[in-house]
Order: sequence, then C-alpha cells, then structure tokens
Amino acid sequence: MNTTPQITVPDAPGEAERLAVWNALLAYNEKSVGPSNYQPLSILIHDPETGEPAGGIWGKTAYNWCFIELFVVPEKFRGQDVGTKVLKLAEDIARQRGCIGLWLDTYWFQARSFYEKQGYEVFGELPDYPHGGPRYFLKKNLV
Repeated sequence: MNTTPQITVPDAPGEAERLAVWNALLAYNEKSVGPSNYQPLSILIHDPETGEPAGGIWGKTAYNWCFIELFVVPEKFRGQDVGTKVLKLAEDIARQRGCIGLWLDTYWFQARSFYEKQGYEVFGELPDYPHGGPRYFLKKNLV
C-alpha cells in the first residue's frame, strides 16, 4: 500500500477545498493552543438613498484579536466621520468579545494616515505589493 499523499492543484478551487484546508489547520491549532473562539464580524454602511449596503467592515475575532480583513467607506461618505464611527464600533465589539487588540492591512495608496490618527501603529511592511509601493500591517492594542 502506497502511503505517499497525492498533491493536486485544482483548476477552480472552491469552498470545499478551502474548508478542507481550514478544518485541518483549525484542528492542529486547537490541539496546540486551544479554541480560537472564532466569530465573524460585519459592520455595514448603508446608502441612505437605496438602503443597500455600500461598504463597511468584514473581519473576525479569534485568539483574542480582531482582524479587519476588509474596510471601505464609499467615497461619497468620506470626510463625515463615518469611517471613524465604524472603526470605533469594531473596537467596541472587539472589547466585548475579550480581544486585546485589532490588526489590519492597507496599501500605500489607501488609508494608512487614517488608521494612525485612530491610534494604530505599523508593525510590518511588505515592499512593492502591489507593484509601486508597500502594503502596511497595523495594529492597535486595546489593553
């Protein structure tokens, strides 16, 4: 009997493939450090004209940290403190969930200065991603 695993590269990987990797990693992590207490996080900004979601935050809390994966304030709502309110709400939710901090990333052409004004600090940088400038990784401690 052959005990060598087969390695493949699916042409169109989907949710089943992602879950196979996710579940294996989650099992290993939980065996190593205990439960992650994963919870998704979504805070939506609704367009007052349509009532439809037009932006906001998508992320998660896990291992006592909040990760903001996606965050956008539609251009027509910028400069009205909408982003500040949404980010503060994420911080409040993170505190309620027992998180010690939040982290996120942003590109050089996006919102680094906005995050720094909110008390976030750069803890890492990936140069030339995408081509032309760096990607920044920022965090804010809550404790």
